[in-house]
Amino acid sequence: MKRLSQTALAGAVAISFAIGAIASAAYAEDTKMVGGAAMYPSKNIIQNAVNSKDHTTLVAAVKAAGLVDTLSGKGPFTVFAPTNAAFKKLPPGTVETLLKPENKDKLTKILTCHVVAADAMASAIKKMIKDDGGAHKIKTVGGCTLTAKLKGDKIEVIDEKGDVATVTIANVKQSNGVIHVVDTVLLPG
Repeated sequence: MKRLSQTALAGAVAISFAIGAIASAAYAEDTKMVGGAAMYPSKNIIQNAVNSKDHTTLVAAVKAAGLVDTLSGKGPFTVFAPTNAAFKKLPPGTVETLLKPENKDKLTKILTCHVVAADAMASAIKKMIKDDGGAHKIKTVGGCTLTAKLKGDKIEVIDEKGDVATVTIANVKQSNGVIHVVDTVLLPG
């Protein structure tokens, strides 16, 4: 009887370790916190962005522009994702005006100027900047040309108007690309 109890105990311990290993594997996913929410690499850009309290304006804009399906798609995409604070830097009333149905084309143009058809982690962007002598031109899916530079160890992205966005959180891996959080909305020229 004692041997049976020891075997049962050993089996229970083994099962506990197995369950713990499975749980650890689930939590081992390389998540980053953005806007108070974990961003899971197994989820796509939209599935993660909707959980960030810092990106509610961006999510509303993506919905108004009809880009949810696109950014949920296969990709790969690199998205320079402006925060709510970045949108607040725009002149008063700009966001409200852009969200109106009659301004969908303009909103789409602005949003797609934040999206690159590639999966570019910060290390790759930094290498391109260095290889190009300190400034790397980036063509977006919206037809804008952005310029990436380094300021210290931080990546800066300059839009066609000369406005500078700093990457504040880099390498937020997604199933269909990567998000780099920026502090300024990038605008077409």
